[in-house]
Amino acid sequence: MASLRATLRRICAHCWVDMTMVNTFAGDEAAMVTLGSALASGFAAGLVVFLEGELGMGKTTLARGILQALGHNGAVKSPTYTLVEPYELPAMTVYHFDLYRLGDPEELEYMGIRDYFGENSVCLVEWPGRGLGVLPPADIVITITSEGTGRRLAMHATTDSGRSVLLAASERLEGVSS
Repeated sequence: MASLRATLRRICAHCWVDMTMVNTFAGDEAAMVTLGSALASGFAAGLVVFLEGELGMGKTTLARGILQALGHNGAVKSPTYTLVEPYELPAMTVYHFDLYRLGDPEELEYMGIRDYFGENSVCLVEWPGRGLGVLPPADIVITITSEGTGRRLAMHATTDSGRSVLLAASERLEGVSS
């Protein structure tokens, strides 16, 4: 285990990795998209990712990087008013949720939220705290905060699936951070 950690730290000089946590920095929008792409390298259907952070932190930008890496070629917009945007991709369907305008978690039950989370989909959820008690647990929780002119990303895996994604991503993160 110690040897694996040392190897991962050499792979990703700008981030800290310990099997369940990756802490890295995105200096600009392009770096955030690239980080999303690195994360997507380990994605498999059935994954749930929570995207946390204040307004303007880049949650949708990170989602755009993930979606583009998974094969989406069009625009990626924040589903602030629609609550969810579906993306039918070759390997899976990705549902991008933005719960910012949600008044009560029970509203999710009325839209059939449980139907979105399944073995053939990936769910990216912005503002997951607004759906507490209704949303399933996340495999990965990504918290984005402001740091200087860039963004600090703390990515925490809570399941074996999440750990696999972070391990795959850590191999691609070298040189991404700025």
